[in-house]
Amino acid sequence: AGKCSKSYQKARIKLQKLYERAHRMQDDAMHKYTTHLVKEYDAICIEDLDVKGMLMSHVASKGVHRALFGRFRSYLEYKCKSAGVKLVIANRFYPSTQRCAVCGNIKKDDEKITLSGNKKHGTKHNEYV
Repeated sequence: AGKCSKSYQKARIKLQKLYERAHRMQDDAMHKYTTHLVKEYDAICIEDLDVKGMLMSHVASKGVHRALFGRFRSYLEYKCKSAGVKLVIANRFYPSTQRCAVCGNIKKDDEKITLSGNKKHGTKHNEYV
């Protein structure tokens, strides 16, 4: 049953109220941002992320969970549908970070760009050679 002192109960209730307030703030920000996107653009493209797989990784799981990707996608889907905005869901295996925006060349093997960059060319993760 755990501790049942009055001060423990007061602290528990106070913490619950703070968590609820944080949840409402996140929800409000998410609604405002998705509404802005739908009003601003005729077509929106997002990547189909493997959120469940990302949650399995102990390195990124807490950050992914807090980022609320699932809620963002569901809000965006229903707002796009009601506003008549085209929502494109990109395949998670599409090599978007490896494809050159100008010529369409796709990096392969040791040419690939990772989060740490490219060792062969000595570039950062956001530079394409």
